[in-house]
Amino acid sequence: MKTTGYESGISRRNFLWSGSVGFSAGAHSFSRGAAAAVGSVQVPDKLAVLTFDDAVKSHRVMVAPLLKDLGFGATFFITHRWMADRLNFMNWQDVKEIYEMGFEIGNHSWTHDGFSIPRNADRLASELALIEFELKRVGIPKPISFAYCGNAFGPEAVKMVHEQGYKLARRGITPEVEYEYGTDHLGLAFHPGRHHPLVIPSTGIPDPCWTLKHFEHAAALATNGRIVIFQFHGVPDLAHPWCHTSPEQFRAYMRFLKEQGFRVIAMRDLGSYVYSGKTLVDTVLNVRTPVLRAGC
Repeated sequence: MKTTGYESGISRRNFLWSGSVGFSAGAHSFSRGAAAAVGSVQVPDKLAVLTFDDAVKSHRVMVAPLLKDLGFGATFFITHRWMADRLNFMNWQDVKEIYEMGFEIGNHSWTHDGFSIPRNADRLASELALIEFELKRVGIPKPISFAYCGNAFGPEAVKMVHEQGYKLARRGITPEVEYEYGTDHLGLAFHPGRHHPLVIPSTGIPDPCWTLKHFEHAAALATNGRIVIFQFHGVPDLAHPWCHTSPEQFRAYMRFLKEQGFRVIAMRDLGSYVYSGKTLVDTVLNVRTPVLRAGC
C-alpha cells in the first residue's frame, strides 16, 4: 500500500480561520486559514466516524435504529439521484426521521455526478442548494458536511464546497492508494494535524468482499491522534450490489466497535478536535481523482 504524508490544519467547533493556506484550482486560486492556536483537544484512541452514502432505504429501516440503540453517532449523506425508486431509496420524510433520531444529515449533491470534471464542478453550487432546499422544507438545517460523489474530486470541486460554506468534506481512499470496489485496500486514518477538513480521507469502504478481519484492521488505525472514517452504502444495497453490506456483516462490525470500547461519532463531531500550530498545507487539495470503478 502506498502512503504519502500530507499536511494541513483543522480548526475547532466554530471553524474560525486565521493565517493563510492557499491552493490553486485550475485557473482559480483562493486562500484559507490554518487552525487558530487556541488550545487543543487531544484525539483519543478508538475514535471512529460512521458515514452512509446515497439515501438508501435500509438506512432508515435498519441502520439508524441499530445505531441509536447502540448510542453511536453517524452522518447520512443524501443525494436525490435515485429517490424515485421508493423501494430501495429513502424519501424526504425518511430523511427527516433519521435527523429527528439525532443523526447528522450531510449533502451528497442532487445528481451524484462526477465533480472531478471542471464543467461539472461549475454546477455543484446549485446542486448543493437543491438538497439544502429540500432539507429545509422538512425542517433540517443546512448541512456542514459534504461527501464527494463516487469519491471523485478536483480543485474546482473543493473550491466550490468551501465557497458554499461547508466545513467538512469526505473523500475516498485515493490518491494515496489505488482503489476499486472488491479490494481490501485501506486508506489513511484522518489526522487532524495533517489532513485538511475539506479532503478528509476514508479509512475503509466496506463492500461484499469485506470480512470482519478487514474491518478490524481498519479500526486498529484509530490510534496516535488518528481517527478512522468508515464509508458505508446500503445495508443492504440491492440497487448497487458492488457496495452492499449485508445486515449480518454490519451487525458484526458494530458489535466489534461496541465491545472494543470505540467512541463512534458523526462527521460534524470532528469539529471538537483542534490542530494548534503553524500553517500547514495539504497537497491533496490540488489533486484530481477519477470516479471509482465498480465491480467485485
